[in-house]
Amino acid sequence: MRHRNGRPRSERKERAPVTGDDLGAELGERATLVQFSTAFCQPCRATRRILGEVAAMVPGVRHVEIDAEARLDLVRRFDVLRTPTVLVLDGSGDIVTRASGQPRKADVIAALGAAVDRPSHRSSQPSDKV
Repeated sequence: MRHRNGRPRSERKERAPVTGDDLGAELGERATLVQFSTAFCQPCRATRRILGEVAAMVPGVRHVEIDAEARLDLVRRFDVLRTPTVLVLDGSGDIVTRASGQPRKADVIAALGAAVDRPSHRSSQPSDKV
């Protein structure tokens, strides 16, 4: 567990795309960084700062923080076992990767790059990427 702490890993489960209504906040146009936090969690504060900085660096990316204690429905839906847990969503609301524990800024940027480069299902124009 210590080896995986804060490191992004790909999502293994097939899930329905996440919507803004699910989170109670608007999703980013290109990607969304969803953070599950609790009030007493010290690493959550550092994670909030890191995700906010990364979201500010990339246009169309949004950081949404969810209070895990207030949103137990989402905690169960996304199998959140500890805080902070970060989900990286692409522009369509699909979970690209997730991390439990405080992530490193470089890891967040790399995971975000994978999400932003993914073709969006919301787009009505066909993608020319192969």
